Amino acid sequence: MILTVDVGNTNIKFGAWDKDELVFISRLQTNTLKTRDEYAINLVDMLKLKAFNSSQFDGAIISSVVPPLSMALLEAVRDVIQTKRIFLVSPKLKTGMKVKLDSPDTLGSDMVCCAVSAAEKYTMPCIIIGMGTATTIFALDKDGFFLGGSLAPGVVISLEALASKTAQLPHISLDSPAGVIGTNTVDCMKSGAVYGAASMLDGMIRRIKKEIGAPDASVVASGGITPFVIPYCEEPVTFDDSLVLKGLKLIYDMNWQDF
Repeated sequence: MILTVDVGNTNIKFGAWDKDELVFISRLQTNTLKTRDEYAINLVDMLKLKAFNSSQFDGAIISSVVPPLSMALLEAVRDVIQTKRIFLVSPKLKTGMKVKLDSPDTLGSDMVCCAVSAAEKYTMPCIIIGMGTATTIFALDKDGFFLGGSLAPGVVISLEALASKTAQLPHISLDSPAGVIGTNTVDCMKSGAVYGAASMLDGMIRRIKKEIGAPDASVVASGGITPFVIPYCEEPVTFDDSLVLKGLKLIYDMNWQDF
């Protein structure tokens, strides 16, 4: 079995693969104050909760967009899974992904994983949306080359900023709005957050399709906020919650024989 770990700014997602089957997903809150030992204990407890143990794993691979945690998680996984086949996604690993950015090495490892997964599973050209702490929208061309895209504040960050920087607006939960036209403060905020994000995605999808000359480009989205937003999009969007984990497994398969 292979353990895949997606370290994000808000959550750390763990996925266990038995050959090509994703047998479980588990999440921990991202905490940069935790030590290597604390994360190792968390990992052992998580495996027990899912009725697995460390001896069942042959290797692991980690994607991290939180540099202060990268080595702590890497060492924690090494402490629990006794194998040399534990990788941290970086430009040193083979990914098969050609990147057309000005500085390819600056591409986040989570987006590398998303792109590798999307290129394997979806029709090209493809637009990839990530909705988490930030909202990311990137494009792959007809040959699967990573073209670039855009970054925007995430929906939750925007709501928190709105409540924190105003005197009378409350902190609210993110759930379905009653309609576009809210009739009270909370519904107005929900409408702005959800329909606003959906409208932004629709507009960006249309603009990207026009810019790359691909009106029929496929669109796939992942991230914890995605299920709250894409039901309100007018453009067709496929939700794939394990996009990063699938990409991690594919990258592991490309590299494990080298070690």
